[in-house]
Amino acid sequence: MSAVVVARGLTKNWGATRALDGADFEISRGVTGLVGANGAGKTTLLGMVLGLHRPDAGTIEVLGHDPWTFGPSVRARVGYAPEHDALPPDMSAHDVVRHLAEVHGLPRRAATERASDVLFEVGLGEERFRQVGTFSTGQRQRVKLAQAIAHDPELVLLDEPTNGLDPVQREEMLHLIGRVGHALGIDVVLSSHLLEEVERVSDAVVILDAGRVVASGRLNQLRAGTEDELVVSLDDGSAAAVVARLQERGVAAVAEGDTVIVALEAPVVYDLVRDALADSGAALRRMAPRTSSLEDVFLAAGHAE
Repeated sequence: MSAVVVARGLTKNWGATRALDGADFEISRGVTGLVGANGAGKTTLLGMVLGLHRPDAGTIEVLGHDPWTFGPSVRARVGYAPEHDALPPDMSAHDVVRHLAEVHGLPRRAATERASDVLFEVGLGEERFRQVGTFSTGQRQRVKLAQAIAHDPELVLLDEPTNGLDPVQREEMLHLIGRVGHALGIDVVLSSHLLEEVERVSDAVVILDAGRVVASGRLNQLRAGTEDELVVSLDDGSAAAVVARLQERGVAAVAEGDTVIVALEAPVVYDLVRDALADSGAALRRMAPRTSSLEDVFLAAGHAE
């Protein structure tokens, strides 16, 4: 897949603080999570994608162009929802979105139509003429998402879009982000320190730690690189007998209730597990490699560094 953002050796200093330290990564089509602890460099990186900061070293391309040199043309093709709420409280949601669509170059009539369309898309159709100051936190986050996609960008940057939301509102926001990235066909960079949320909606991730990229790529590939255990679920209390037979064959295994955890040290382990199940007469319910979480990938990447 063609990359929408490419960085090579990207470095940015703020005084004595190095916010980005030789970052190398590519962001492809779909939804990409930009994850890391607070202070890892996520917001600085978003600013560089928007062409707001000049790199101190290295290069970055966004949609095939240098965003610092071609800032206005790049920003015309990119949408942005900032972390902090700076929406004017005395304007209606419709007027806010329409105005920002015009700022991005849409004619007045087209901007008016798009404002209504995207506010309906994010679930604010009935409330679109209410003043933003009367909105809940969840509704204001939806307005920020609506204005980010109103001009039909190719790429949208979302900085901590679930901040301040309760569990139900977070679920709804994640659903909307997934819809933007998969149904509407707008590529998304989702910046967040909440790994579980990023994992649920993203196709790929870029993991930052102290300004360095410690891992990046498609989620399924990153998870596959950490799958080193086989989880065998049984129905008949025979886990101890299966473990005993595996250990006789030199296979590392432990029982956790009715589940056997087996070390996948070599492909032959699958055959040995099959034989151990047959020898013990175990009733197999399910067998599959352990699925690593994004947290597992994050911790493994940090440890490797």
